[in-house]
Amino acid sequence: MKTLTIIPSRLSATRLPSKPLLKINNISIISHVFKRAKEANIGEVVVAAEDQEIVDDVVKNGGRAILTSRNHKTGTDRIYEAFKKLEVNDVDLIMNLQGDEPAIDIDDIISLNKKMVISQSKMGTLAAKIRDLKELDNENIVKVITNDNLNNDKFSRAKNFLRKSSEATNIYHHIGIYCYSTETLKKFVELNQSKNEIENRLEQLRALDNDIEINVALASSSPIGVDTEEDYLALKKIMEYKA
Repeated sequence: MKTLTIIPSRLSATRLPSKPLLKINNISIISHVFKRAKEANIGEVVVAAEDQEIVDDVVKNGGRAILTSRNHKTGTDRIYEAFKKLEVNDVDLIMNLQGDEPAIDIDDIISLNKKMVISQSKMGTLAAKIRDLKELDNENIVKVITNDNLNNDKFSRAKNFLRKSSEATNIYHHIGIYCYSTETLKKFVELNQSKNEIENRLEQLRALDNDIEINVALASSSPIGVDTEEDYLALKKIMEYKA
């Protein structure tokens, strides 16, 4: 089975404008993500950008990027437009990587892809163990509740995704990576946004509300996503120290 990785990216983030182009070790965040995806070595990688500046930056750093519409409601819509524009016919799976997680673990990307292939799943994602119970109340950390207790071999079904929870059974820190079969991606973008999705600001609920199963694999850890200036400075410090 052949996988294509598409990374949606835009400059107009409300909390941290121009986030994709912020530099760590003199390379932009979006180009770091591109390089991680390439290192996973599971197929072609393309950035789907809303802005020409992102396209230029990715290309300058040796990557591949495509310009997409500014009118998309979600990253999944942006990915689907890029997929159609690329006109590739021999791809079975689309990996949707977030453009703001430059420290994503390469082995976790490989593991998700492998589980999708083995199980012939329609849609899959990752989640990590919750280390601190304070995360349950933090609305910025999305949680997923699974049917089974996750371990390295399990690819359990997701029961629900939520922002706040008092529940502690089979609940994990959701990591915003998705892998879809090409038919599932097409079906997903043709569905209307569900009430549940809009209220919770979680597009994966559109899948569950329309009986699209989402399988969840266990990630080794939850990467630091860059949502705020504090996140950026903390991650910059870690990555520059490691380098």
